[in-house]
Amino acid sequence: MSSSSSPSPRPLSLGVIFLTLYIDLIGFSIIFPLVPDILSHYLQVGGESGLLAALLDGTSTLAGWLGKDRNFAAVLLGGVLSSLYALLQFVFAPFWGALSDQRGRRHVLTLTVAGTAASYLLWVVSGSFWLFIAARLLGGLFAGNISVATAAVADVTTREERSRAMGLIGAAFGLGLVTGPGLGALAAQWNLLESAPGLARIGINPFSAPALLSLILSVVNLVWIRRRFAETRPETSAAEAGTPPPAVRLRNPLRAALELPSPVVRRVNLIGFTFALGFCGMEFALTFLGADRFGFESKQNGLMLAFLGLCSIITQGMIVRRLLKKVDEITVLSVGLVCAAVGFVTVGLAPSVPLLYVGLGVLALGSGLVNPATSGLISLYAGEHEQGRVLGIFRSLGSLARAVTPVLAGIIFWMLGGALVFLIAAVLALGGWWVARALPPPEK
Repeated sequence: MSSSSSPSPRPLSLGVIFLTLYIDLIGFSIIFPLVPDILSHYLQVGGESGLLAALLDGTSTLAGWLGKDRNFAAVLLGGVLSSLYALLQFVFAPFWGALSDQRGRRHVLTLTVAGTAASYLLWVVSGSFWLFIAARLLGGLFAGNISVATAAVADVTTREERSRAMGLIGAAFGLGLVTGPGLGALAAQWNLLESAPGLARIGINPFSAPALLSLILSVVNLVWIRRRFAETRPETSAAEAGTPPPAVRLRNPLRAALELPSPVVRRVNLIGFTFALGFCGMEFALTFLGADRFGFESKQNGLMLAFLGLCSIITQGMIVRRLLKKVDEITVLSVGLVCAAVGFVTVGLAPSVPLLYVGLGVLALGSGLVNPATSGLISLYAGEHEQGRVLGIFRSLGSLARAVTPVLAGIIFWMLGGALVFLIAAVLALGGWWVARALPPPEK
């Protein structure tokens, strides 16, 4: 399925796509465990004035309304910064997906990975909070890799194996998010300024080493894409029929989702979005639940998140691929949503650590079934020449969920109780299950 612009006549393999995403997600998640320390560093550098101080004062006011102290305000500010990144993903993921429908997956992946590398380079020399914010915003603008790679999976697979192959996307996602934070924590132990204080003149800071590692991974990924990522989009499309392709432009992703011509695709988007709201709320609240209920510290919370990620990798990389050989995507989706609902309730009400881990295992199983099933159904219901655009809209809705949940889940957690976050997530999962019951079987 390669075109004349491909660097190699060999067809693209799923293994190449998997490694592309895995390298990208390692670099993306290196920053995850560092945000609180990064904010503390810039507050010390900037003193009690400047952008960071103003933002912290605003979140301190909100924390006061919630009956919490300034330490919680810093946590809330970290959530706000994550929300800004996710909002840019929400806006630009459909754009990159649609562009890849016209220009090709390899071309757009090259652009987005190069832009991501530029954001990491800016982070390396972020001697001020302004530059750090600019680096994060630039990274969010170019964060279209997952939707484009997902469309490439649709290009190189048959309709019968489409959803099974989507499990590889989830496995790469989970493996990258397990590997990256650990590497970030290790890299943060190396402060470049201790051996070369003069580097501070060019913006080198105590967290430049993790940023440099992310930059190196992005450059490696860029070389990998140029050498091994063969183009998957055929050149024959609407232009061959004498119809010029529509112009690719930025649009309101919510309006684009609502205006999709297929009502079935709209329903699957609704299922994916509501489930993402519940799951992202769980992710935000989980470590706070562990600390409040069981006295977990960073080590125990890290082990808990690693267990959740490992279970998700096993489910999406192994279990779902075998399950989809025997049952259809709608059944897998329905079972996954019910399992997730049970897992949400079990975790939210768990009176002991063993039961907490049982709930996490059931929850990981459910989410591991839901994610490839929804991606596969979106791809199967969509037309062959709009895979990038439609999958980009689907991924952007997940980014919207990540943008709104940190603040909403935080307010619910500290005002109404931690268990309520998980119970609401269970209701959202069951709502998705109710909608999934009416989905028609996709054509294969």
